[in-house]
Amino acid sequence: MNGTGSIHLCRDLKSQPAGFGPPLLQETNARDPLGLLGFRDFGRTTTQSTLRVGMPGDAPIEVPVFTNEFWTSKQRAAHSLHEISYRACFKPQLPRFFIDRLTEPGEIVYDPFAGRGTTLLEAALLGRMPWGNDLNPLSITLVKPRLNPPATEAVGQRLAEIRSEDPRREHPEELLVFYHPDTLRQICSLKSYLACRRATGVLDGVDEWIELVALNRLTGHSPGFFSVRTMPPNQAVTLEKQQQFNEERHQLPPFRDVPSLILKKTRSLLADCNCTVRGLLAGIAPRSMLLTRPASRTPEVPTNSVALVVTSPPFLDVVDYCTDNWLRCWFRGIEAESVNLTVPSRLMEWQSIMVEVFRELHRVVKPGGHIAFEVGEIRKGRLKLEEVVIPCGAAAGLKPVLVLINQQCFTKTAHCWGVNNNTKGTNTNRVVLFRK
Repeated sequence: MNGTGSIHLCRDLKSQPAGFGPPLLQETNARDPLGLLGFRDFGRTTTQSTLRVGMPGDAPIEVPVFTNEFWTSKQRAAHSLHEISYRACFKPQLPRFFIDRLTEPGEIVYDPFAGRGTTLLEAALLGRMPWGNDLNPLSITLVKPRLNPPATEAVGQRLAEIRSEDPRREHPEELLVFYHPDTLRQICSLKSYLACRRATGVLDGVDEWIELVALNRLTGHSPGFFSVRTMPPNQAVTLEKQQQFNEERHQLPPFRDVPSLILKKTRSLLADCNCTVRGLLAGIAPRSMLLTRPASRTPEVPTNSVALVVTSPPFLDVVDYCTDNWLRCWFRGIEAESVNLTVPSRLMEWQSIMVEVFRELHRVVKPGGHIAFEVGEIRKGRLKLEEVVIPCGAAAGLKPVLVLINQQCFTKTAHCWGVNNNTKGTNTNRVVLFRK
């Protein structure tokens, strides 16, 4: 791949904010290897402090901490392909910040907790090779179609063919708390069609795209979703809670035309997909790697192969991914209870798991490579996970380089959750950067 040409094409994309800062590696001092003290792209000056972290059985270490607004707080300021809903996902500008500065085009960027695939898609848009893993099988469904998106016309034609599919008498009446009866029939028809195509081995890229979009339109807070209004906007509440919500709002599920909404969302997602983007992704998608494994055991990832890891692990039991995604699992034909995700509530247990993850990351990252590990402040700000993560990474043989705290103002997402600005860690990203 022509490194200079690829990166030039990608920087013309919508996901590149104006004045985003210096690309690639820079010659800076050891205490500020990313040149963060000189970062003023959003009008603020970076502040520096020092975090002193106790190490089990060893002397404490000091890690520099840099705080600023390092990427935009605006909503929908990234490439249109990113705009799918998923709980507890970070902005595309976060991985871009590190990918731009710590990798070259053609190198491998890996996320062991891929989720909706923000790191992977952003890496691909920057001409890097996206490798990802997530124990939740929904992750591949959310990521793969966006690495090689179909044409809008192909999606519209396929949807027209699906309209008359027999729903095979599946019509779970309990879901009528979310859907109008005719909408539910369309959903069940589409679910049956996709399951049949998968079982017979003929599920193609257009089908996978339709499945992706449908998964992200199942429930939401606006007429762009299949359901009656429901909150929070990026997860499915229980049947009981939705029934209570309907009664409180005196609402009944209106009819939503499923094919029309899928096509509408398709146009929105593909808005920034010009021929340059499609050509770039078409060359990268065949070299991507998508796994469904525990993050601590990924033998498919070769030793010393990854240039950069950008990831965010589950923050103890703060988010219950299985419960949040129960309706998506139903549509995809996955037993939600069978997805054994890591959600320990005890800090020591979480630390033990993270040490094993870091050991595996130490194996796969090449010498001189980096790991950007995004964590948060939880338990109402009393527990700052960067202080917990640094000893875990060090125990695996990694060198803590710095802590970056991205501090921003009020966001729409915070408002949806009823959270005031900069409380509960909602509007801060806390990233520990390690080097092998």
